[in-house]
Amino acid sequence: MHSKPWISRTALIIAGAAFLLAGCGGGGGGGGGSDAPVQASSTAATTQAAVAALNVDFGNLPDYTTTLPAHYASAAALDNTPAGAVSKKEVATLGRVLFYDRRLSLNDTKSCASCHQQSTDFADIDRFSMGFAGTDRTTAHSMRLANLRFWQPGSMFWDRRAASLETQSVMPIQHPVEMGFDASNGGMTVLVDKLRSITYYPELFTLAFGDGTVTEERMQLALAQYMRSIVSVNSRWDSAYAQVFNPSLPDKGLSLPAPGLTEQEDRGRHLFMNFPSKGGMSCAACHVPPTFALKGTTQSNGLDEGETKIFKSPSLKNVANSGAFMHDGRFSTLEEVVEHYATGVKDGPALDKNMRGPDGLPRLRPVTPDDKAALVAFLKTLSDPVLAADPRFSDPFR
Repeated sequence: MHSKPWISRTALIIAGAAFLLAGCGGGGGGGGGSDAPVQASSTAATTQAAVAALNVDFGNLPDYTTTLPAHYASAAALDNTPAGAVSKKEVATLGRVLFYDRRLSLNDTKSCASCHQQSTDFADIDRFSMGFAGTDRTTAHSMRLANLRFWQPGSMFWDRRAASLETQSVMPIQHPVEMGFDASNGGMTVLVDKLRSITYYPELFTLAFGDGTVTEERMQLALAQYMRSIVSVNSRWDSAYAQVFNPSLPDKGLSLPAPGLTEQEDRGRHLFMNFPSKGGMSCAACHVPPTFALKGTTQSNGLDEGETKIFKSPSLKNVANSGAFMHDGRFSTLEEVVEHYATGVKDGPALDKNMRGPDGLPRLRPVTPDDKAALVAFLKTLSDPVLAADPRFSDPFR
Protein backbone atom coordinates (compact mmCIF):
# COMPACT_ATOMS: atom_id res chain seq x y z
CA MET A 1 0.00 0.00 0.00
CA HIS A 2 1.52 3.24 -0.88
CA SER A 3 -0.31 5.67 1.25
CA LYS A 4 -1.71 3.14 3.68
CA PRO A 5 -4.62 5.02 5.09
CA TRP A 6 -6.82 2.26 6.62
CA ILE A 7 -10.49 2.58 5.96
CA SER A 8 -14.07 1.78 6.72
CA ARG A 9 -17.34 1.87 4.88
CA THR A 10 -18.92 3.97 7.57
CA ALA A 11 -16.72 6.31 9.47
CA LEU A 12 -15.98 9.05 11.92
CA ILE A 13 -17.30 12.52 12.42
CA ILE A 14 -15.56 15.40 13.94
CA ALA A 15 -17.41 18.40 15.14
CA GLY A 16 -16.35 21.38 13.13
CA ALA A 17 -16.73 25.04 13.83
CA ALA A 18 -20.43 25.44 13.55
CA PHE A 19 -20.99 22.08 11.96
CA LEU A 20 -21.33 18.42 12.77
CA LEU A 21 -19.89 16.10 10.19
CA ALA A 22 -21.40 12.73 9.58
CA GLY A 23 -18.29 10.85 9.12
CA CYS A 24 -15.79 8.58 10.53
CA GLY A 25 -18.49 8.60 12.79
CA GLY A 26 -20.81 11.22 13.92
CA GLY A 27 -24.38 11.35 14.12
CA GLY A 28 -27.24 9.96 12.53
CA GLY A 29 -27.75 6.37 12.85
CA GLY A 30 -26.50 4.04 10.56
CA GLY A 31 -25.72 3.69 7.06
CA GLY A 32 -24.21 0.47 8.29
CA GLY A 33 -27.21 -1.71 8.91
CA SER A 34 -26.28 -4.45 11.36
CA ASP A 35 -22.73 -3.15 11.37
CA ALA A 36 -23.71 0.31 12.57
CA PRO A 37 -22.24 1.00 16.02
CA VAL A 38 -24.68 0.59 18.89
CA GLN A 39 -24.47 1.98 22.36
CA ALA A 40 -22.85 -0.41 24.78
CA SER A 41 -21.54 -0.08 28.32
CA SER A 42 -17.77 0.29 28.23
CA THR A 43 -17.26 -1.34 31.60
CA ALA A 44 -19.78 -4.13 31.05
CA ALA A 45 -18.62 -5.02 27.55
CA THR A 46 -14.91 -4.99 28.31
CA THR A 47 -13.45 -8.03 30.02
CA GLN A 48 -10.17 -9.01 31.49
CA ALA A 49 -8.35 -9.88 28.24
CA ALA A 50 -8.60 -6.36 26.79
CA VAL A 51 -7.67 -4.75 30.10
CA ALA A 52 -4.65 -7.03 30.42
CA ALA A 53 -3.45 -6.43 26.85
CA LEU A 54 -4.09 -2.72 26.47
CA ASN A 55 -3.08 0.44 28.27
CA VAL A 56 -6.58 1.86 27.85
CA ASP A 57 -8.96 3.19 30.49
CA PHE A 58 -12.17 1.55 29.34
CA GLY A 59 -14.17 3.43 31.96
CA ASN A 60 -13.07 6.74 30.45
CA LEU A 61 -12.34 6.32 26.76
CA PRO A 62 -10.93 9.35 24.93
CA ASP A 63 -13.15 11.40 22.65
CA TYR A 64 -12.11 11.09 19.01
CA THR A 65 -14.13 14.01 17.76
CA THR A 66 -12.29 17.27 17.14
CA THR A 67 -13.77 20.72 17.55
CA LEU A 68 -12.43 22.61 14.59
CA PRO A 69 -11.37 26.23 15.05
CA ALA A 70 -13.22 29.01 13.23
CA HIS A 71 -10.60 29.28 10.51
CA TYR A 72 -11.31 25.65 9.57
CA ALA A 73 -14.98 26.31 8.74
CA SER A 74 -14.42 25.85 5.00
CA ALA A 75 -13.18 22.31 5.61
CA ALA A 76 -16.77 21.07 5.99
CA ALA A 77 -17.23 21.10 2.22
CA LEU A 78 -14.10 18.98 1.72
CA ASP A 79 -14.89 16.16 4.12
CA ASN A 80 -14.89 12.72 2.46
CA THR A 81 -16.66 10.91 5.30
CA PRO A 82 -19.53 8.78 3.96
CA ALA A 83 -23.01 10.14 4.55
CA GLY A 84 -24.83 8.44 7.39
CA ALA A 85 -21.71 7.40 9.26
CA VAL A 86 -21.89 7.18 13.02
CA SER A 87 -19.24 8.45 15.42
CA LYS A 88 -18.46 6.48 18.55
CA LYS A 89 -15.37 6.52 20.72
CA GLU A 90 -15.56 2.76 21.24
CA VAL A 91 -15.31 2.24 17.48
CA ALA A 92 -12.35 4.60 17.20
CA THR A 93 -10.68 2.79 20.09
CA LEU A 94 -11.06 -0.50 18.23
CA GLY A 95 -9.57 1.19 15.16
CA ARG A 96 -6.62 2.38 17.21
CA VAL A 97 -5.95 -1.15 18.46
CA LEU A 98 -6.20 -2.58 14.95
CA PHE A 99 -3.91 0.15 13.65
CA TYR A 100 -1.16 -0.76 16.13
CA ASP A 101 -1.60 -4.54 16.27
CA ARG A 102 1.21 -6.47 14.60
CA ARG A 103 -0.99 -9.56 14.55
CA LEU A 104 -2.63 -8.11 11.47
CA SER A 105 0.47 -9.21 9.56
CA LEU A 106 1.13 -12.78 8.56
CA ASN A 107 4.02 -13.31 10.97
CA ASP A 108 3.06 -10.79 13.69
CA THR A 109 5.88 -8.37 12.79
CA LYS A 110 4.14 -5.41 11.12
CA SER A 111 1.24 -3.16 11.95
CA CYS A 112 -0.23 -0.15 10.16
CA ALA A 113 1.73 1.98 12.63
CA SER A 114 4.99 0.34 11.57
CA CYS A 115 4.88 2.44 8.41
CA HIS A 116 2.68 5.26 9.73
CA GLN A 117 4.47 6.48 12.83
CA GLN A 118 2.87 9.14 14.99
CA SER A 119 6.15 10.99 15.55
CA THR A 120 6.53 11.58 11.81
CA ASP A 121 2.91 12.49 11.07
CA PHE A 122 1.94 8.87 10.57
CA ALA A 123 4.44 8.27 7.78
CA ASP A 124 7.75 6.42 7.54
CA ILE A 125 11.07 8.19 7.91
CA ASP A 126 12.53 5.74 5.37
CA ARG A 127 12.02 6.26 1.67
CA PHE A 128 10.46 2.81 1.27
CA SER A 129 8.99 0.74 4.08
CA MET A 130 10.22 -2.73 5.00
CA GLY A 131 7.66 -5.47 4.51
CA PHE A 132 6.57 -8.13 6.98
CA ALA A 133 9.17 -10.69 5.83
CA GLY A 134 12.05 -8.31 6.47
CA THR A 135 13.49 -8.85 3.00
CA ASP A 136 11.49 -6.68 0.58
CA ARG A 137 10.46 -3.04 0.64
CA THR A 138 7.48 -1.19 -0.78
CA THR A 139 7.80 0.70 -4.04
CA ALA A 140 6.18 3.92 -2.83
CA HIS A 141 6.79 6.18 0.13
CA SER A 142 4.41 5.81 3.07
CA MET A 143 1.92 8.67 2.87
CA ARG A 144 1.24 11.06 5.75
CA LEU A 145 -2.23 10.67 7.29
CA ALA A 146 -3.08 13.98 8.98
CA ASN A 147 -6.12 15.69 7.44
CA LEU A 148 -6.72 12.88 4.96
CA ARG A 149 -10.44 13.33 5.54
CA PHE A 150 -10.31 16.68 3.75
CA TRP A 151 -9.31 15.22 0.38
CA GLN A 152 -12.70 15.71 -1.26
CA PRO A 153 -12.63 13.00 -3.95
CA GLY A 154 -11.98 10.45 -1.21
CA SER A 155 -9.79 8.21 -3.36
CA MET A 156 -6.71 6.79 -1.68
CA PHE A 157 -3.11 5.83 -2.43
CA TRP A 158 -0.76 8.11 -4.33
CA ASP A 159 -2.19 6.86 -7.63
CA ARG A 160 -5.81 7.12 -6.41
CA ARG A 161 -6.52 3.49 -7.23
CA ALA A 162 -8.73 2.90 -4.17
CA ALA A 163 -12.13 4.56 -4.52
CA SER A 164 -12.39 5.44 -0.84
CA LEU A 165 -10.63 5.25 2.49
CA GLU A 166 -12.98 2.41 3.33
CA THR A 167 -11.92 0.40 0.29
CA GLN A 168 -8.26 1.09 0.91
CA SER A 169 -8.04 0.24 4.61
CA VAL A 170 -7.48 -3.49 4.32
CA MET A 171 -5.55 -3.51 1.05
CA PRO A 172 -2.13 -3.22 2.73
CA ILE A 173 -3.05 -6.20 4.92
CA GLN A 174 -3.54 -8.23 1.75
CA HIS A 175 -0.37 -7.01 0.07
CA PRO A 176 2.27 -9.71 -0.52
CA VAL A 177 5.09 -7.41 0.66
CA GLU A 178 3.51 -5.19 3.26
CA MET A 179 1.56 -7.43 5.65
CA GLY A 180 1.30 -10.74 3.84
CA PHE A 181 -2.33 -11.84 3.87
CA ASP A 182 -2.53 -12.06 0.09
CA ALA A 183 -4.59 -14.68 -1.74
CA SER A 184 -1.85 -17.27 -1.48
CA ASN A 185 -2.04 -16.97 2.30
CA GLY A 186 -5.81 -17.03 2.58
CA GLY A 187 -6.51 -13.31 2.43
CA MET A 188 -8.89 -11.56 4.82
CA THR A 189 -10.76 -14.77 5.60
CA VAL A 190 -7.72 -16.18 7.36
CA LEU A 191 -7.00 -12.89 9.13
CA VAL A 192 -10.58 -12.57 10.39
CA ASP A 193 -10.39 -16.11 11.78
CA LYS A 194 -7.09 -15.18 13.42
CA LEU A 195 -8.60 -12.14 15.13
CA ARG A 196 -11.56 -14.16 16.36
CA SER A 197 -9.14 -16.39 18.25
CA ILE A 198 -7.45 -13.46 20.01
CA THR A 199 -9.37 -13.00 23.24
CA TYR A 200 -9.42 -9.21 23.35
CA TYR A 201 -10.96 -8.79 19.89
CA PRO A 202 -14.39 -10.30 20.57
CA GLU A 203 -14.46 -8.05 23.65
CA LEU A 204 -13.53 -4.94 21.67
CA PHE A 205 -15.98 -5.70 18.87
CA THR A 206 -18.70 -6.16 21.50
CA LEU A 207 -17.75 -2.83 23.01
CA ALA A 208 -17.93 -1.13 19.61
CA PHE A 209 -20.84 -2.93 17.94
CA GLY A 210 -22.85 -4.67 20.65
CA ASP A 211 -21.70 -8.20 19.86
CA GLY A 212 -18.37 -9.93 19.38
CA THR A 213 -18.67 -10.79 15.69
CA VAL A 214 -15.42 -9.96 13.90
CA THR A 215 -15.90 -9.00 10.26
CA GLU A 216 -13.86 -7.28 7.59
CA GLU A 217 -16.49 -4.57 7.22
CA ARG A 218 -16.38 -3.77 10.91
CA MET A 219 -12.59 -3.62 10.77
CA GLN A 220 -12.86 -1.09 7.96
CA LEU A 221 -15.36 0.99 9.91
CA ALA A 222 -13.13 1.13 12.96
CA LEU A 223 -9.89 1.83 11.10
CA ALA A 224 -11.54 4.59 9.07
CA GLN A 225 -13.04 6.29 12.09
CA TYR A 226 -9.67 6.25 13.80
CA MET A 227 -7.78 7.61 10.79
CA ARG A 228 -10.29 10.29 9.92
CA SER A 229 -9.94 11.59 13.45
CA ILE A 230 -6.25 12.39 12.84
CA VAL A 231 -6.75 16.10 12.24
CA SER A 232 -4.08 18.80 12.55
CA VAL A 233 -5.17 22.21 13.85
CA ASN A 234 -2.34 23.17 16.23
CA SER A 235 0.56 24.32 14.09
CA ARG A 236 2.24 27.71 14.52
CA TRP A 237 0.65 28.73 11.23
CA ASP A 238 -2.80 27.84 12.63
CA SER A 239 -2.18 30.06 15.66
CA ALA A 240 -1.02 32.91 13.45
CA TYR A 241 -3.78 32.66 10.88
CA ALA A 242 -6.48 32.41 13.55
CA GLN A 243 -5.60 35.99 14.54
CA VAL A 244 -6.20 37.44 11.07
CA PHE A 245 -8.90 35.06 9.79
CA ASN A 246 -11.77 37.12 8.42
CA PRO A 247 -14.64 35.29 6.69
CA SER A 248 -15.84 38.54 5.11
CA LEU A 249 -12.66 38.90 3.03
CA PRO A 250 -12.43 37.15 -0.39
CA ASP A 251 -9.36 35.19 0.71
CA LYS A 252 -10.47 34.96 4.38
CA GLY A 253 -7.32 36.83 5.39
CA LEU A 254 -4.79 34.39 3.92
CA SER A 255 -2.89 37.20 2.20
CA LEU A 256 -2.48 39.19 5.41
CA PRO A 257 0.80 39.14 7.36
CA ALA A 258 0.69 36.38 9.96
CA PRO A 259 1.33 37.55 13.52
CA GLY A 260 3.96 35.56 15.37
CA LEU A 261 5.81 34.33 12.31
CA THR A 262 9.34 35.52 11.71
CA GLU A 263 10.05 37.87 8.81
CA GLN A 264 11.50 34.92 6.86
CA GLU A 265 8.53 32.65 7.62
CA ASP A 266 6.06 35.35 6.63
CA ARG A 267 7.95 35.91 3.38
CA GLY A 268 7.53 32.19 2.73
CA ARG A 269 3.82 32.48 3.55
CA HIS A 270 3.51 35.26 0.96
CA LEU A 271 5.27 33.15 -1.69
CA PHE A 272 3.09 30.14 -0.87
CA MET A 273 -0.27 31.91 -0.82
CA ASN A 274 -0.04 34.36 -3.72
CA PHE A 275 -0.15 33.98 -7.50
CA PRO A 276 2.84 34.98 -9.67
CA SER A 277 1.02 38.20 -10.60
CA LYS A 278 1.39 39.21 -6.95
CA GLY A 279 4.93 37.95 -6.54
CA GLY A 280 4.06 34.49 -5.27
CA MET A 281 4.43 30.90 -6.45
CA SER A 282 0.72 29.96 -6.13
CA CYS A 283 1.40 26.83 -4.05
CA ALA A 284 -1.97 27.36 -2.33
CA ALA A 285 -3.78 26.88 -5.63
CA CYS A 286 -3.22 23.13 -5.18
CA HIS A 287 -2.41 22.74 -1.46
CA VAL A 288 -5.43 24.53 -0.06
CA PRO A 289 -5.34 26.22 3.36
CA PRO A 290 -6.38 25.75 6.10
CA THR A 291 -6.17 21.96 5.76
CA PHE A 292 -3.35 22.09 3.17
CA ALA A 293 -4.93 19.01 1.60
CA LEU A 294 -4.78 18.77 -2.17
CA LYS A 295 -7.51 20.45 -4.19
CA GLY A 296 -9.76 17.77 -5.63
CA THR A 297 -9.29 18.78 -9.27
CA THR A 298 -5.51 18.95 -9.09
CA GLN A 299 -3.56 16.80 -11.53
CA SER A 300 0.09 15.76 -11.47
CA ASN A 301 3.14 17.86 -10.66
CA GLY A 302 5.51 17.07 -13.52
CA LEU A 303 7.95 14.78 -11.79
CA ASP A 304 8.64 12.78 -14.96
CA GLU A 305 8.57 13.62 -18.65
CA GLY A 306 5.42 12.41 -20.39
CA GLU A 307 3.60 11.46 -17.18
CA THR A 308 0.10 10.14 -17.85
CA LYS A 309 -0.81 8.98 -14.34
CA ILE A 310 -2.62 11.48 -12.14
CA PHE A 311 -1.15 11.40 -8.65
CA LYS A 312 -2.44 12.91 -5.43
CA SER A 313 -0.54 14.03 -2.36
CA PRO A 314 -1.23 14.11 1.38
CA SER A 315 -1.86 17.31 3.30
CA LEU A 316 1.24 19.43 3.87
CA LYS A 317 0.57 19.57 7.59
CA ASN A 318 3.70 18.25 9.34
CA VAL A 319 5.49 17.93 6.01
CA ALA A 320 8.78 18.96 7.64
CA ASN A 321 8.68 15.76 9.72
CA SER A 322 8.92 13.60 6.62
CA GLY A 323 12.09 11.80 5.63
CA ALA A 324 11.25 11.58 1.94
CA PHE A 325 9.01 13.45 -0.47
CA MET A 326 6.87 12.60 -3.52
CA HIS A 327 5.21 9.25 -4.22
CA ASP A 328 8.54 7.53 -4.76
CA GLY A 329 10.40 9.46 -2.07
CA ARG A 330 12.92 10.75 -4.61
CA PHE A 331 13.60 13.98 -2.71
CA SER A 332 15.11 13.92 0.75
CA THR A 333 14.85 17.62 1.64
CA LEU A 334 12.26 20.36 1.35
CA GLU A 335 14.83 22.43 -0.50
CA GLU A 336 14.84 19.82 -3.27
CA VAL A 337 11.04 19.95 -3.36
CA VAL A 338 11.00 23.72 -3.77
CA GLU A 339 13.63 23.51 -6.52
CA HIS A 340 11.49 20.99 -8.40
CA TYR A 341 8.54 23.37 -8.48
CA ALA A 342 10.80 26.28 -9.42
CA THR A 343 12.80 24.76 -12.28
CA GLY A 344 12.22 21.02 -12.51
CA VAL A 345 8.63 20.59 -13.68
CA LYS A 346 8.45 18.37 -16.79
CA ASP A 347 5.75 18.31 -19.42
CA GLY A 348 3.24 15.51 -19.90
CA PRO A 349 -0.46 14.82 -20.47
CA ALA A 350 -1.21 14.68 -16.74
CA LEU A 351 0.51 17.95 -15.80
CA ASP A 352 -1.73 20.28 -13.81
CA LYS A 353 -2.75 23.54 -15.46
CA ASN A 354 -1.32 25.54 -12.57
CA MET A 355 2.11 24.21 -13.51
CA ARG A 356 1.85 25.72 -17.01
CA GLY A 357 2.69 29.21 -18.12
CA PRO A 358 0.71 31.37 -20.58
CA ASP A 359 2.37 29.52 -23.46
CA GLY A 360 1.06 26.18 -22.20
CA LEU A 361 4.53 24.90 -21.37
CA PRO A 362 5.75 24.01 -17.87
CA ARG A 363 6.18 27.23 -15.94
CA LEU A 364 9.72 28.05 -14.81
CA ARG A 365 9.76 30.06 -11.60
CA PRO A 366 13.36 30.24 -10.43
CA VAL A 367 13.70 31.28 -6.81
CA THR A 368 16.55 33.04 -5.09
CA PRO A 369 18.34 31.21 -2.28
CA ASP A 370 16.66 33.57 0.18
CA ASP A 371 13.18 32.84 -1.18
CA LYS A 372 13.83 29.11 -1.19
CA ALA A 373 14.87 29.33 2.45
CA ALA A 374 11.76 31.39 3.20
CA LEU A 375 9.43 28.82 1.64
CA VAL A 376 11.07 26.02 3.61
CA ALA A 377 10.82 28.07 6.79
CA PHE A 378 7.10 28.60 6.16
CA LEU A 379 6.49 24.90 5.52
CA LYS A 380 8.06 24.17 8.89
CA THR A 381 5.43 26.36 10.57
CA LEU A 382 2.85 23.74 9.47
CA SER A 383 4.25 21.23 11.97
CA ASP A 384 1.81 20.26 14.71
CA PRO A 385 3.54 19.16 17.94
CA VAL A 386 0.20 18.47 19.61
CA LEU A 387 -0.75 15.82 17.05
CA ALA A 388 2.66 14.16 17.31
CA ALA A 389 2.17 13.67 21.06
CA ASP A 390 -1.61 13.20 21.30
CA PRO A 391 -2.21 10.11 23.51
CA ARG A 392 -5.39 9.29 21.58
CA PHE A 393 -3.21 8.23 18.66
CA SER A 394 -0.42 6.49 20.57
CA ASP A 395 0.34 2.78 20.83
CA PRO A 396 -2.36 1.29 23.08
CA PHE A 397 -0.57 -1.97 23.85
CA ARG A 398 1.12 -2.60 27.17
